[in-house]
Amino acid sequence: MKRLKWLIIGIVILTTGIFIYTGICAEKKLSPKDDLYKELELFSDVVSIVRSDYVEEADSKKLIYGALRGMLESLDPHSQFLDPDTYNEMKIETEGKFGGIGIEITKKDDLLTIIAPIEDTPAFKVGLKAGDRIVKINGEITRDLTLIEAVKRLRGKPGTDVTVTVLREGEQKLLDFTITRDIIKIQSVKEAKIIEQNLGYIRLIEFMEDTAEDFEKRIVELEKQGMAGLILDLRNNPGGLLDAAVEVSGELLEEGKLIVSTKGRIPSQNIEYKSRRGTKHAKYPLVVLVNKGSASGSEIVAGAILDNKRGIILGEKTFGKGSVQTVVPLSDGSAVRLTTSKYFTPSGRSIHNEGITPDILIEYVEPQKTQEAEKPEGLEKLLEEETKKPIQEIYDNQLSRAIDLLKGILVYKARE
Repeated sequence: MKRLKWLIIGIVILTTGIFIYTGICAEKKLSPKDDLYKELELFSDVVSIVRSDYVEEADSKKLIYGALRGMLESLDPHSQFLDPDTYNEMKIETEGKFGGIGIEITKKDDLLTIIAPIEDTPAFKVGLKAGDRIVKINGEITRDLTLIEAVKRLRGKPGTDVTVTVLREGEQKLLDFTITRDIIKIQSVKEAKIIEQNLGYIRLIEFMEDTAEDFEKRIVELEKQGMAGLILDLRNNPGGLLDAAVEVSGELLEEGKLIVSTKGRIPSQNIEYKSRRGTKHAKYPLVVLVNKGSASGSEIVAGAILDNKRGIILGEKTFGKGSVQTVVPLSDGSAVRLTTSKYFTPSGRSIHNEGITPDILIEYVEPQKTQEAEKPEGLEKLLEEETKKPIQEIYDNQLSRAIDLLKGILVYKARE
C-alpha cells in the first residue's frame, strides 16, 4: 500500500510536470502557501483508499478521468476535461457538421442556459429561444449536469427525439419541447442581399473556418450591386472561432485598428488583435444588429465596431460570454479545455459577464404573421386549398429601425 501511495504521487508529479511543459502552467511559480505537494499526497491517499476498500474493484482510468473532470469543472463552467470521445465530438462541431438539435449552451447562475438556437435547426424550428433555462432533459433534472454531460444527452442519432423542459422569462409555467435530432450543417453566412434603396443586409449565424472568406465574397457581390450602406445582423449568433471574428471585423475597419485583446495570468496570454490590412469596406455607413443571443465572436465584432466608431450598434444587450478557452491535446486522445484569458474591447472593457450595450437599445417585438390571400374561386382553389403557401413574417422592428437609421445617415451625408 505504501509503495502504491508513493507511486501515485510520482505519477501525479510527473503529470504536473508535463502540464507545465506544454504551457498550461508555464511561467507560473507555486506559492509556498499553495503547498501543492501536500495536497497531492491527500489525493493519493484517497485513490489508495478507493482501490483497496471500495466494494468493487475500481478501474484506474475511470478514477483518474473522474478526478480530472472534477478538477476542471471546479474552476468555471467552460473549463473541461474532454475524454477522447468528447474531444472528437468537439472537433467535428468546429468543422460545421454534427448531430444534435442545434443550440449553443452554457452554465449561467448554475443553470443550463441556451446562448442561442442556431437558425434553421430543429431547436430553432420548435421555438427554443436565447436565455431559456433547460431544467430537464427527457424528464431528468439538469441541475447537477456538466456542460459535457448535457451536450451528450442532447445529441443522438438523427431521427430520434429528445424532450427538453425550459424555464422562460415571463412565462408562468415550464415549457416542454420535443425535438427530433438531425445532422446539423451550419452555413455561417445565412443571407446577403440588397433590401431597399441600395442598403445591403448580411446575416451571420456563427463564426467558422470559412466565414471570413465567404463574408468578403458576399460584400463584394453587394458592392457590385451598388450597396451604399450595410446592416450586419449578428442576432442569435453564439460566436465560434476567434480568428474568424477578428477577420470579419478587419474587413470593416481600416488597417491597424485594435479589434480585441485577451488578458490572462501569464504574459503569453496577453495578445492584441488588429486589422491587418486596409479595406475598401471601411467607408460606407454600417449598423450592427445584436441581441441577448449574440455572444463571444459576435461581441468581439460589435465591440470593435463600437469602440472604433465605425458604425452604430442597435438592438439588445448581448450575452456576455467573453472568456478564452485553450484546448491542449493529451497523449491518450483526451484533452484539457482551459479558460486561459478573457476578451476586452479596444477601449479596455471586459466582455465577460458584461456584454455589449448597444448605442440604440430596442427590445425585439415578435413579428406579426399573416396568411397569404385565398386562391381565386374555381378548380385551382379546390386543387390547392390544402397546400397554401406558408405563413410569412411581415415585420421585424429592429431591422426596420436599422433601415430607417441608415436611410437617415445617407440623406445627411448627401447634404454635406
